[in-house]
Amino acid sequence: MAVASSWTSRLGFILASAGSAVGLGAIWKFPYLAGNNGGSVFLLSYLLFTFTVGVAMLISEYVVGRAGRAGPIGSLTKVAGKGWKIFGAIGVLTAFLILCFYSCVGGWCIKYFIDALFGNGLVSNADELNKNFGNFVSNGVVAYLYQLVFLAINAWIVSRGVQKGIERLAKVLMPVLFVLMLILIVRGLTLPGAIQGLEYLFKPNFSAFTTEAVFNAMGFTFFSLSLGAAVMVTYAGYLSEKVNLVSSTAWIAFLAILSAVLGGLMVMPAVFAFNLSPTAGPGLTFVTMPAIFSQMPFGAFFAALFYFCLVVAAITSSISMLEAVVAAVLTSRGTDNRSIITWIITAAAALIGLFCTLSFGSLADFKIFGKNVFDLLDFLTSNVGMPISEIGFSLVAAWIAWEVTAKQLASVKPVNKTLLWVIRIGIGVLAPLLIITVVLTGIF
Repeated sequence: MAVASSWTSRLGFILASAGSAVGLGAIWKFPYLAGNNGGSVFLLSYLLFTFTVGVAMLISEYVVGRAGRAGPIGSLTKVAGKGWKIFGAIGVLTAFLILCFYSCVGGWCIKYFIDALFGNGLVSNADELNKNFGNFVSNGVVAYLYQLVFLAINAWIVSRGVQKGIERLAKVLMPVLFVLMLILIVRGLTLPGAIQGLEYLFKPNFSAFTTEAVFNAMGFTFFSLSLGAAVMVTYAGYLSEKVNLVSSTAWIAFLAILSAVLGGLMVMPAVFAFNLSPTAGPGLTFVTMPAIFSQMPFGAFFAALFYFCLVVAAITSSISMLEAVVAAVLTSRGTDNRSIITWIITAAAALIGLFCTLSFGSLADFKIFGKNVFDLLDFLTSNVGMPISEIGFSLVAAWIAWEVTAKQLASVKPVNKTLLWVIRIGIGVLAPLLIITVVLTGIF
C-alpha cells in the first residue's frame, strides 16, 4: 500500500474489526428484528448462520486482504488477476454510499445523546415522541449539522492513521461500549416484569418459527459482519502474518454476536417491563426507548448512557467504511497524503449525505424507483453492492486462489485437512447460496 500501515497488536485488529461489525446493528437493528421475528427463533437462526457461513465469508476477505496488502481492489488483482478487481471496486463504492446515509443516523444518535444529557426528550407519550422525531429529521438544516459533526469526528479519527487513530480508538471505545451496555442491562433486569423480555429472547418458541424469520436472520448475519463493503479486506491488509486468521475470525464473530445479544438485553427486558410492544420496528430505539427512560428512576442518566452507546457503536462502524475508501484511494493513486484524501472523501460523503438527510424533509416526495434517496442507497448497498462484492471474494478464496487461502490459514500453525475442507465448502458453496438467498428475499 502507499502508506506502511499495520496493527500494533492482534487485540487491536480484533477490536477494530468487531467495532466495524457491531455498529448500530447490534443496538438499534437487532432488538427490533428479534422483536418482529419471534425473539428466540431469530436469535438461534442468527447464531447458526454467523458461526458457519458468516465465519466463512469473513475468512474469504481476510485471506485475500492479508495476501494482497493493497486494499480491496489491489489485493484482488494481486491474488486473482485484473479481471477480479471489479468486485473490490464495487465493495469500495458500497462502503462510500453506506457512509453517506449511515452518517444521517449517526447524526440522529448525537442529537438524542445531547438531548438526554440535558434531560430533554424523555416523554412517555408515544404520539408526542413520534412527532418530536419527525420534526427533527424533517428539519434539514438542524439534521444536516448533526450529520456534519458525525462525519467530522470520523474524518479526524481516520486522518490520524491506523495505529494512532482507528486502533487507539477501538482499544478504548469497544471496552467502554461493553461496560456501558452491561450497566444498562443490569438496570433493565432489575425492573419488575423484565424476566418476560429474557424469555422472549432465549426461551425456545417454535410456534413463532417462520421462513421469513430465518431469512431475516440470514440477512442480518451477512450485513452485521460488514461483509462485502471492502472493510474486512482492508483491515486484513494491516495484519501481521504471525496472527492466526482462524482463531481471530472466530473471536470477531463471537464479539459481533455478543454485541447483538447485549443489545437485545438492553432493550427487551425494559420493553416488557413497561408493557410496550417488542414489534415496534425501527422506532424501538428512537421512540420506544425514550418512553421507557421517562418512566425509569434516574431516567435521564440511563438515557444518556444508552444514546452514548449508540454514538460509540455508530462511530466504530463508520470509521471502518471511511478507512476502506481512503485505503483504496491511497493505493490506487500511490500517495501517502492520508489527511487530505480523508477530508476530500468526507466532503464528498457530506455532499451526497445532504440529499439523504433531505429525504426526510424537503426531498421527501422526490422518488427514484419509488424510493427516496436515503432508502435507495440503503437498498442498493444492502441488496446489490455488498452481495455482489462478497460473491467475488468467496469465489476467489475458495476456487480461484485456494492455495493462497490454505497458505494464509496455516501461516501460524498447520490446519487440519478436514477443517480446511469444511472451510472451503463454507466459503465456496454455502456462502454464495446464502448471498443469493439474501438478495432474492430482499428484492422479492
